[in-house]
Amino acid sequence: MRLSIICGMALRDYWHERALSLCAVLALATVLAPLLILFGVRNGVISNLQERLLQDPRNLEIVPVGSGKYGKDFFEELRKRPDVGYVVPQTRAIAATIGLLPASEKKGGLPPNPVNVSLIPSGAGDPLTRRFAGNAALKDDEIILTAPAADKLGARAGTILTGRVTRARGITREQAETPLRVKAVLPLSALQKEAAFVPPSLAEDAETYRDGMGVPERGWDGSARGDGERLYPSFRLYAADLDGVASLRDFLGARNIDVYTRAEEIENVKMLDRSTTLVFGLICLAAGVGFLASTASNLVAAIRRKRRVLGIIRLMGFSGADIVCFPLVQALSTSALGMGLAFALYAAVAGVINALFPLGTELGAVCRLSWAHVGGAAGVVLVLSLLAALPPSLSCSRLSPSEVIRDE
Repeated sequence: MRLSIICGMALRDYWHERALSLCAVLALATVLAPLLILFGVRNGVISNLQERLLQDPRNLEIVPVGSGKYGKDFFEELRKRPDVGYVVPQTRAIAATIGLLPASEKKGGLPPNPVNVSLIPSGAGDPLTRRFAGNAALKDDEIILTAPAADKLGARAGTILTGRVTRARGITREQAETPLRVKAVLPLSALQKEAAFVPPSLAEDAETYRDGMGVPERGWDGSARGDGERLYPSFRLYAADLDGVASLRDFLGARNIDVYTRAEEIENVKMLDRSTTLVFGLICLAAGVGFLASTASNLVAAIRRKRRVLGIIRLMGFSGADIVCFPLVQALSTSALGMGLAFALYAAVAGVINALFPLGTELGAVCRLSWAHVGGAAGVVLVLSLLAALPPSLSCSRLSPSEVIRDE
């Protein structure tokens, strides 16, 4: 009960001295608003750079240089790593092609004129295809075409094609065919070459057939396959996030596997992030020290000015602990109002900045703060206010009513 009374008295006194209170609120807002705007721009720029890197899956790709011999154990080890987002074995480049032609053209009896495309093994979770074709695995007869390949074939999602694999056995040229259905067509920005993303089984079957062996599952004739473990000369590997690119590069480098990555570009963004964070931290530190000193000095001056009023309150029967709440309530009121005004100023300026420098719908605003940032800023200001106000407020508890009587 007494606490609510003392808080009410503090708020009424705060309103009574509204001119001084307004000056304190404006002082806090003029310090906090530029910091919010600066951090909003810093956060927006860094976040947009990171999002641009993440939007292009090629930034997460680790490309092996040359060929090797990679077995099942190697790929199992990679899949168990938390920094691996996607990995799939890749067959020999010379065998990773297939001729495609519309099924209707073949049925019509016209001379077949297949479009030769590269075979890229793909599946569920492939970063290059999941954005446009979903995350589901490809069926054995499904493929995803790139835009250049689809344009040459006149194909679109749902088109039935015939896939043709050829091989030479001595002086004899043989071929095998399989029906394929186009699941999706990637835009030109995804990959600018004639290629088809296919289930790994199709790429392996094409290589097997070209090696002179048969694929009974597809009705392709040839010699029997051996029982030995299949080794792959290469692989497609994507990191789970930007941090994983460097760690995977180092992991493969330790195994003498040379790879190409865009780790340097990613590191440049990270370095910019660290540098701007350090600069902003130093600015906030200086502003925080100034805020502490300003708040403490204002409260000391206010307590000295209201010494007689506080003494009278003690004479009314309020304890020293009750009196401590009087300046604390006023300090927190200044902080709350100052933050509200600062956030309003930030919102206005951020709107102007984002209108002047639009980045499109795919990327975020140039100047932006998340709710976590807003809550964190509010919490820091309140904590600093309490730290600055607590020592002067505690001095009120030592105020003796006898001092007021002597003054009278």
